[in-house]
Amino acid sequence: MRTTSIRQKVVVPAEPMEVYEAYMDARRHEAFTGCPATSTPRVGGRMTAWDGYITARNLELEKGRRIVQEWSTTDWPDDCPPSRLEITLEARKHGTEISLAHTGVPVEQAEDYAQGWHDFYWEPMRKYFKEGRKKRAGG
Repeated sequence: MRTTSIRQKVVVPAEPMEVYEAYMDARRHEAFTGCPATSTPRVGGRMTAWDGYITARNLELEKGRRIVQEWSTTDWPDDCPPSRLEITLEARKHGTEISLAHTGVPVEQAEDYAQGWHDFYWEPMRKYFKEGRKKRAGG
């Protein structure tokens, strides 16, 4: 099975710890994606997202800084091992820069997953934090 990597950088309007918690906390994950999620936010813990479409196992966690997971989906080819997902978070002037390195992705699915990160994670996360700021500001 041939694999490839996806690398992306985006900025969301939130602090690094807020972004970390939105990804790792099942309730917050559901709030920004709109789909059921589960999470045991510790090394070795498991996570599901999108009503079980995504499954992951936490390999390394640094609160507010870094998430490393073994990651796959229900569409994953049977002969392909899980991929490695690494998300790093860095504070920037207008929020948090998220750097994603998703390695070991099946070549034939990489384009869909690359677009999926934008459509189903980064854009909903931006909207989630923008709306939260408006509510806290009374608007």
